[in-house]
Amino acid sequence: MASLIGDPIERELVTLHERLKHDYRGETSASIPTLEHADHRLFGLAVCTPDGYVSAAGDADVEFSVQSISKAFTYALALSDRGLESVHEHVGAEPSGEAFSAISLEEETGRPDNPMINAGALVTCALVSGADAHEKYERIHALMEACAGRSLGFDETVYEEEQGASDRNRALAHFMRSAGSLTDEVDPTMEVYLKQCSVLVSTRDLAVMGATLATGGVNPLTGDRVFSGTVARHVLTVMATCGMYDYSGEWLLTVGTPAKSGVSGGLITASPGQFGMGLFSPKLDARGNSVRAVAASQDLADRYELHALTLPGGNLPVVRESEERWPEYGAGVVAVQGDLVFASMRGVLSAIEAVLESSDRVLVLDLDRVTRVHQVGERILQGAIDRLEEHDHEVVIVDGARRGIVSGAVEVESLDEAREWCAAR
Repeated sequence: MASLIGDPIERELVTLHERLKHDYRGETSASIPTLEHADHRLFGLAVCTPDGYVSAAGDADVEFSVQSISKAFTYALALSDRGLESVHEHVGAEPSGEAFSAISLEEETGRPDNPMINAGALVTCALVSGADAHEKYERIHALMEACAGRSLGFDETVYEEEQGASDRNRALAHFMRSAGSLTDEVDPTMEVYLKQCSVLVSTRDLAVMGATLATGGVNPLTGDRVFSGTVARHVLTVMATCGMYDYSGEWLLTVGTPAKSGVSGGLITASPGQFGMGLFSPKLDARGNSVRAVAASQDLADRYELHALTLPGGNLPVVRESEERWPEYGAGVVAVQGDLVFASMRGVLSAIEAVLESSDRVLVLDLDRVTRVHQVGERILQGAIDRLEEHDHEVVIVDGARRGIVSGAVEVESLDEAREWCAAR
């Protein structure tokens, strides 16, 4: 950002960091020594916007093991490899309402409830394509690197400690193997799972990884497509309902963005089209979520109305002007602005009908100030133009960017050019 104004997002994060850094509630995870003895003073915050700009505060560059946050990205890879229907033959998408290590299997199918609990993550690891455990892990690691936009390290000590503390997960794997939901052998599945949890990330990395999900699978730093927009949507949906374990419902109520936590103290959250955010602080609450990360997320959601179900306020009318007519050319002008989404299209169609009631045969549709056209808006608009042309109306689209929003119409760059076209017809 320009040096004159600095980075206002970063200033907000710094202020929030100062306010919460002395909150010492919670305990570090006792699951392995590295996590138990982590420096509880560490606290990092980072936000990545769709243009790839990262704002950060505190210990945003300190690395820690990604732990269960990896589950979201392994799920993305399994979906990319096999598709939603195939994956969901083996793992569900329902909140379990139980702790992350609980045995939550559907009675009828033997499937784990969702891919964000340990049982579901073990199954998801087995669904990733690869000749053996090494290849599967390497593909998961590579995908996380692609989402972060840089090379990510591996904590060998964490991996060794996890191997010695994985009896419950191993028992889960054997149980699911007997139930038929785990398709691979237990030992290679455990290897993949424990390795993916031992990948090193920073808070800044999590923000970029979250932004990759928020931008529909395209890394905003590199511009590389990592996975499809459909996969990103599926992952964010399950994160929204299941990503915070048995706190997921309350999280969705109070914060309202898709999220995934890990017992190292990391937390990733994303808002489609807006931002990815990473947070880190090692002390956890009783449900295994970082105390400071949750508090910071709630604060930001309250102050900036980040909840996904917040009704947008103060929007300009989508129809900017609909009364202008060029009677000398038998033309009417409808000027549109903002986003063309499902809710706005009725107003656009009504304005078009209004200007053509005077028997004008030419519609000049000014889309120059339209910022984004959603697929549903494009389809409705195309259908309206096709219908007009069937009834011998001519349509001129004004779009300085020449985005080709619709087909079958004359496209010009300005209203002056549209007027010239009408005069010459």
